[in-house]
Amino acid sequence: MAGKRGIKTVRDMILSMALISACAGGIYLFIPHDDTADPIKPVDYRVELATARRAAPYPVAAPEGLAQEWKPTSVTYKGAEGSAWHLGFLDPDREYVAVEQSTAPAEKYLEEITHGAADTGRTQQVAGQTWKQWEGPKYDALVRLENGTTTVVTGTAPLERLAEMAAALKTS
Repeated sequence: MAGKRGIKTVRDMILSMALISACAGGIYLFIPHDDTADPIKPVDYRVELATARRAAPYPVAAPEGLAQEWKPTSVTYKGAEGSAWHLGFLDPDREYVAVEQSTAPAEKYLEEITHGAADTGRTQQVAGQTWKQWEGPKYDALVRLENGTTTVVTGTAPLERLAEMAAALKTS
């Protein structure tokens, strides 16, 4: 008797799974979904920016006046970790560009956020400021060291795009 009961239970489980699968398939087919939509959702970084500007011991930089094709994708401020500010974007060519600032020791900080880029010894004038050019296997960067704060514009984008972001940075 126990043997028949076990077969019946397995059969009921298989029938239940088939019914659930059919319902899930029907829902997927009949509920509208857009496979062409951009999976990258822009973030609104205004609140985090205001918070960081109040808390950071340095003038926090963020871009103003960038074209709408630039999409902000990530934002963080970590006051306990060298007052680290991060603002990530996708540029119009869908390359990554990030603004990074911190009071952490520059050598270790730069190694980490540029993923091993190195100082080329060249500089670039951007919006009246001198930036050091760094190049690496993964990221390139524009770097400024000022008053104990390291400001970096880094990413997979070419130096022209990094300079475009650097030129748009404002601290007020």
